[in-house]
Amino acid sequence: MSHAPDDSGSGSSGPAVGAPADRPALARVVGDVEAFARTTWGREPLLRTGADGSAFADLLSEASVDELLSERGLRTPFLRVAKAGSTLPNAAFTAPGGTGAGIADQVSDTKLTALFAGGSTIVLQALHRVWPPVIDFCQQLAADLGHPVQANAYVTPPQNQGFDDHYDVHDVFVLQVAGRKRWSIHAPVHPSPLRDQPWTDRRDAVREAALQDPVIDAVLEPGDVLYLPRGYLHSATALGGLTIHLTLGLHSWTRYAVAEEIVALALAGLADDEEARGSLPLGTDLAPGDLDADLLTAKLRDALDGLDAAVLAERMRTRRLGTQRPAPVGPLAQHALSASLDASTSLRLRGHLDARIDGTTLTSRAESVPVADLDVDVAKRLLAGETVLAGELGLHHARTLVEAGLVVAG
Repeated sequence: MSHAPDDSGSGSSGPAVGAPADRPALARVVGDVEAFARTTWGREPLLRTGADGSAFADLLSEASVDELLSERGLRTPFLRVAKAGSTLPNAAFTAPGGTGAGIADQVSDTKLTALFAGGSTIVLQALHRVWPPVIDFCQQLAADLGHPVQANAYVTPPQNQGFDDHYDVHDVFVLQVAGRKRWSIHAPVHPSPLRDQPWTDRRDAVREAALQDPVIDAVLEPGDVLYLPRGYLHSATALGGLTIHLTLGLHSWTRYAVAEEIVALALAGLADDEEARGSLPLGTDLAPGDLDADLLTAKLRDALDGLDAAVLAERMRTRRLGTQRPAPVGPLAQHALSASLDASTSLRLRGHLDARIDGTTLTSRAESVPVADLDVDVAKRLLAGETVLAGELGLHHARTLVEAGLVVAG
């Protein structure tokens, strides 16, 4: 287990992953990015203490939780409520939206007030989609990590035991926002679980492991950070007053995910092989001798030997495009920008688009648009994050990119 104070240094040897200035969100939570990448990521927990108690107040606070619960018209599944380790039915904390809303499952602040007073934990889900400071932070953290990120907030009443010992199938950062919470961390019973290998498949092993000595038993104060690789068992108990923490789920790309695409490519090759498509013998009972396993294994091996790494990388990129959203864009602001566009208008690429030019098309996680006669040098500058003038793009291209939501005012 790693332990790092807030003022951890940055000098170390090992593979370069970019200076902290290049990965600002990650540096904010781990301090030494190089050391984290080399010794901690996916390997062991990290407890980072001693930060300013208001270190994460810009991301979430008691006031912003109240605003989300009472003024933002949240609906399920953006909220769930739990007590004694069990999730309450949606009807326990929702109500119709009132005249003109026609929505039966809006969050009820009245019901939540009573439930929280009675000891229930409030879980704000998918804050990376609904709360602007968390949206921005999670998008930058995902860019820093190269892995998708989502965020939940857990708001716990005094002296409340949260969920029982369990493990997650994704890595997490726990950012303590308010109050004090005691965390007990135990070694994995199933290291690096895949997404279809939840802790509920190993209840007995989890229960037994939770009785052993923890690898971390610590009280998180406001501003503290805890990193847990997937598979580490954890439970938490609020101490004293109410507590709030942000849990950032890091949905790592795994070698298994790459293997899935490799197998898919190999099977696609077999689909073009007439012999592989052939029927098994008439009257087969699927006995070993009927399966032609040696033939098919040899064909799969040949397909794997001929695998094109560039094709594999392109399939992985296609999967990646759908795992995150680009930076928010205002439809009305884009309309106004398009209407006022002239040659001197400054433009820049919309954030977190994962954009590139393939031949004559600009592709991204938002839209794909043709850019057949776009100046190559201008396009490179745009994709590099530089500000360009609409006149350099050509007003036709500039307007197309603005209306597609790919570029915004510079």
